[in-house]
Amino acid sequence: MLRLMTAPAAEAHSRTAGPKGKLAVFAAFAAAALAMATLATSAQAQNGKIGPAAQATYDNKYEVYGGINFMNFQAGQDLPKRMNLGGGELMGTYWLTSRLGIAGDYRFEGGTTPVLPSPASFRPSRQLVFLNAGMAGVQYRGPKNHYAAVDYHALIGVAHGQFEGPTNYDVGLYTDRTKPIGAFGGSLDYNRSKNLAFRLQPDLIIEHFGTEYREFFAISAGVIYRFGKQ
Repeated sequence: MLRLMTAPAAEAHSRTAGPKGKLAVFAAFAAAALAMATLATSAQAQNGKIGPAAQATYDNKYEVYGGINFMNFQAGQDLPKRMNLGGGELMGTYWLTSRLGIAGDYRFEGGTTPVLPSPASFRPSRQLVFLNAGMAGVQYRGPKNHYAAVDYHALIGVAHGQFEGPTNYDVGLYTDRTKPIGAFGGSLDYNRSKNLAFRLQPDLIIEHFGTEYREFFAISAGVIYRFGKQ
């Protein structure tokens, strides 16, 4: 059984981080991406031996990404604490041009969440929940060179949450439901070869499982395989 314990520091940050904090995360990511691209260009100018085994041309028509995913979440609108979900992500992109592509994304998450005390004799302190999300949208390729590329994406779709446990006690969780969800972020792709790259991808997640839209942070890391020719 999957059981992910929520780190106290992460929970404290999640409760205090507002929109400005989330914007700061993405600003830091963009700065790190540009710094890496600059260092890679400098290294290439000084030494041609460092870099991918084959020249990355970014002229591929298709791209498949698979990786592990971490997501902050709240499984009930009135729960006092947030939780951490862990799982996997699969994303495919059809590139219309060298810059613009159409993307489809599937994510599976699972984890345990703190719950409210139950008035019954059985009082579970945590409960296992699952989240499945399917989204589609656009992907835009930004700054790129022989070593790395920065991509941006905007995805919207639906997510199905399995929140109800083996008991009927009201512990503050949502009922099982399917609701709108969106992922807006970018990725830093470090090329290993012309067709293979490693990706780090942070996202701002917006969902509507409760009575209002809520914002969460997600990040994934994995491998990209590029194929086909435009």
